[in-house]
Amino acid sequence: MSNRDKFLRFLLILVVLSLTAGGVLAQKKKDPKGFPRARVVMWEPVNVARQDLFLGPGGDEMAPDLSSISFIRRETGGYNKKYRIRDGSGRVWVAKYGREAKPETVSVRLLSALGYKTEINYFVPELTIPGVGMLRNVRLEARPEHIDRLKPWEWRKNPFRGTNEFQGLKIMMAFLNNWDLLTRNNVVLFDKRSRELNYANSDLGATFGNYGSNNLPIFWRFGRSIGKPRDYSRSKFIKGVKKGRIQFAFKGKGSGMFRDITVAQGRWLANLLTRLSDEQIADAFRAADYSPSEISLLTESVRGRIYELDRATSSAIAER
Repeated sequence: MSNRDKFLRFLLILVVLSLTAGGVLAQKKKDPKGFPRARVVMWEPVNVARQDLFLGPGGDEMAPDLSSISFIRRETGGYNKKYRIRDGSGRVWVAKYGREAKPETVSVRLLSALGYKTEINYFVPELTIPGVGMLRNVRLEARPEHIDRLKPWEWRKNPFRGTNEFQGLKIMMAFLNNWDLLTRNNVVLFDKRSRELNYANSDLGATFGNYGSNNLPIFWRFGRSIGKPRDYSRSKFIKGVKKGRIQFAFKGKGSGMFRDITVAQGRWLANLLTRLSDEQIADAFRAADYSPSEISLLTESVRGRIYELDRATSSAIAER
């Protein structure tokens, strides 16, 4: 082999090595944990009519074992006191107590029943945590070992913008009267088993009350409430349809994000909601230990909102 051929061969090897190394470096820089190879999911189709809204997304198999409870630590962040605990089966939970526990339990069940990715939670009327004491109205939220909790996703910047499932999720925030639409309440859950990046709302406690009396900064807090069946039943959901877009009665911070929802996108969600039975809706409120009279009122209110969306997105109304 001539010196020239040897030199060319040497150059070829250098090029191949540099491209290989560059590819590896680029992969490491872009993909430190393999996330780009994961499937990104916010919603997936389910048989809505067959969903169990009493047990919720965790089903019976994930229900907490309250035979023994051990304290791990107090959780920091947020406005509500929370404690990380371990149950009798060794599963880890975050216990949040107070006025948000009931509405959050219901909200998770309604969203999950439609196919949205959610946390797994259960409601416990009373729970004694060693070293803390007895707590009333407790929401237990699972912390499975195979789930990594990543940074929050943003309402205005995410992979699902403009899709039916994302617009449908925004409608559900108005449907539930969720006035706490901060980015920090959203979470990306990486499932190490399924290799999925699940986009979910991790705090749905500010629901089933009233969202306030106006859209003025600072003053929009007046009139807000959480978990008040009477307030929820008296509040408005949809104002009407104009130029092919649904006008929502939502008031407060974040109201601007509801202005781009089309009738067709609302129709997509209505087709899911109308598959829920009254029994399923009532089961969601039973799971949160609402009283019989409250369950009746709230079930009627939820059914009324489903009818509002169904009517607003019907062809006859939408064409006006």
